[in-house]
Order: sequence, then structure tokens, then C-alpha cells
Amino acid sequence: MIETIQWIDGAVVMIDQRRLPLEEKYVTCRSFQEVATAIRDMTIRGAPAIGVAAAMGVALGVLRASETNLDAQMEEICATLAGTRPTAVNLFWAIGRMKRVYASVAGQPIGEIRRRLVEEALLVREEDIAICRAIGRNGASLVPDGKTVLTHCNAGALATAGYGTALGVVRAAVEAGKRIDVFADETRPFLQGARLTVWELQQDSIPTTLITDNMAGHFLKSGRIGCVVVGADRIAANGDVANKVGTYSVAVLAKENGVPFFVAAPVSTLDLSLASGDAIPIEQRAADEVTHVFGTRIAPEGTVVENPAFDVTPARYVTAIVTEKGVARAPYEESLKKLVS
Repeated sequence: MIETIQWIDGAVVMIDQRRLPLEEKYVTCRSFQEVATAIRDMTIRGAPAIGVAAAMGVALGVLRASETNLDAQMEEICATLAGTRPTAVNLFWAIGRMKRVYASVAGQPIGEIRRRLVEEALLVREEDIAICRAIGRNGASLVPDGKTVLTHCNAGALATAGYGTALGVVRAAVEAGKRIDVFADETRPFLQGARLTVWELQQDSIPTTLITDNMAGHFLKSGRIGCVVVGADRIAANGDVANKVGTYSVAVLAKENGVPFFVAAPVSTLDLSLASGDAIPIEQRAADEVTHVFGTRIAPEGTVVENPAFDVTPARYVTAIVTEKGVARAPYEESLKKLVS
């Protein structure tokens, strides 16, 4: 299994996803600031993986903190990590979890506080892998045998602590004996589909074909695609889904062509405090991700760019949401609340 992120000798070690597939290189973070930078610059990415990184970042920060004014240092650590990427709710879920553990051991010797936070961060990682496997098991039965699965962006082991959400469903379907292959959208402008999803599936010898984003409609119309499976960065109470920009277009095209559109995500991605996707904050990223490819300019100087990292797919286009606790279907206000409870 791909080791996306690990805790080794008091440091956070993660595979540098910016360098894949050309180079398999690992980055070692020895401070919470370095973890925050890794999240912000997408050395590590994917909502569940960001949550694990945040938990480890908090533990690392307290491990390096002085005994004086520990509460203030804890607030700074959490605020710094929370300020990295606004859309993925798993980031805030993980920080909140670490804050609760910190509060539960307040007043104890600093050695015990550090031990408990490190223990909790490691537990977050272990749980994420188990959750992904459960998502895979719950979603495998939805995948038609003998068909092609279309996916967008990367919701695999690299986007989690291991195994993956959307690709976890694919892996579980293959493990169950289904004869499937995958079409991966390249996912512009950061090319997570081309660079990461194809690389991952090749490691597992799962047949994979790369297509450009604007080919999705052509293949959805062809009858070859049995279902679409994507991940999510935040899911509102009504079932609206924020995922990598371009997901909305795929969902509309799937609906038009009668192809089931499944979202695979852990319960920690649900944000039932938001009534709809209209309230989900959308991260805006740097223009050079669009104007340049691997450092080479492809657009004229002075080009005006809009670069939202995510879009929101309305719940009416979502056939089902697959979680570790089961599969939710419309009406999502009821089914998602039931899963959480």
C-alpha cells in the first residue's frame, strides 16, 4: 500500500505529490509550520489526508512547544494549520478532535500531554485506513461488472492515509472479482488525475485509461461507462457535494446520459451545519497553476485568470453517497443525519 503520510522518529513524513509520477520523493516535516506549508502547497492533498496531516501537525507542534504558555502555543498551532485550505472540512474536523484531546489532559504533566496527542494523531491515521476499506466494501456492490468506472481528480490512497475513497471502491470491486477498468479525467489545472490516479492504479495493475476533462461527455454518451465514482472535500446537509473543480460538469453529463454518479467519502467529510452547498467556502488558488504547466508558461503575459479549486455538485445529480457507515440516498437531509447519528 502507498504510504501517503507517516509518523517516524518524532517527525511527519509524507510522499511529495507534486513530484509524482516522475519522482517518488518523501518530505520530512519537523515543525507544525512545515506541515502547514506542505498542506498549502499541495505536497499533501486530498481531504482525508489533509485531516491526518493536520492531526499530526498539532501533535508535532506540541511536541516541540515549550512548557510555558502552552495554551497560547496550542492556539497558534491550530490557527496556523486551519488557515491553510478552507474547503476540506476534514482539516477542521481533525483540528477539533485534537483540541478536545488537549482539553481532556489539561493540567497534566507536559510529557503526558505530548504522549496523548501523538497517540491520537496516530489513531486518526489508522482509523482513516480502516474507514477507507469500509467505504470500499460498502461501495463495491454499486459498481457494474464488466463496465468502465469514470473518476475525476484523485480520491485514492494518495488522498487518504491509504487505500482511498473513490479508488477504494474501485479496489474493493476488483478484489470482489469484478471485471472493471477505469477512465481517469486528467483534472486540470493541477492534473491530479493524470499524475496521481493513473500512477496509483498502475501500481495495483488495474487497467486505466487517461482522458482529457472535455472527453468525459463523449464517453458517458457511448454506453461504455457503468458509473462515475468521485471523492468529496465537504458535503452539506442537503447532499450538495464540494469536490475538485470539474466534478459538477461530470455529474451533469452523467445525469443526462443515465449513468449513476456516486460520491465516496468518510462521515468526517459531512458538514451538517451547512444547509446547502451555497455556504461551502471555495478556495481560490494562484493564477500560475493555470497559466503555467510544470513551470512553463502556456498563456500570454498579463492573462486574467480565475482559479477556483473546487465546485459544488447539487444533490439532485448525486445517485448515492457511500460512507464507512453505509450508503445514503435522497432525501439526503434524512439519510445523512441518520448516518451521523
